[in-house]
Amino acid sequence: ENRPPTVISVLASLLERVVARNHRHLGGGATKLTVFHGLRAPSISIEKYLERIFKYANCSPACFVVAYAYMDRFIHQQPDVPITSLNVHRLLITSVMVAAKFLDDAYYNNAYYAKVGGVSTLEMNRLELQFLFRLDFRLQVTVTMFESYCSHLEREVVCCSALVLATCCG
Repeated sequence: ENRPPTVISVLASLLERVVARNHRHLGGGATKLTVFHGLRAPSISIEKYLERIFKYANCSPACFVVAYAYMDRFIHQQPDVPITSLNVHRLLITSVMVAAKFLDDAYYNNAYYAKVGGVSTLEMNRLELQFLFRLDFRLQVTVTMFESYCSHLEREVVCCSALVLATCCG
């Protein structure tokens, strides 16, 4: 079996903490609804969802780093749309798909990503279009920016390892 790269578990851990922090901050209050919001949170965890995307989409590990950069841009462009359990999965499948199209030589069509992501093709098309407009079609990630996001994810590994050690060995 093709073992997912470390970036998958690190990105999942980071996003789970972002979602938890936003839920605490929002206190269950209403946020601005977008095409990225589902009616309820999917039952699949963020990590299992990312593993599924990795398994079926054949994206390079770099693709997930760029997808993270896109999500970060999205957050900064849309401060009134925090990442929550209602939108994180749709944001992930969309950002990974857009990153794969931008970065990788070979990628699947929207219908395939829709199937992998558990949404309809029509919804996947809408998500992509909204995502691109919300990023102002700014998809370029420079080498310096890429390295910066990699460093942030590497610090996340150290942080999480220290947290696990403190929790189990505390």
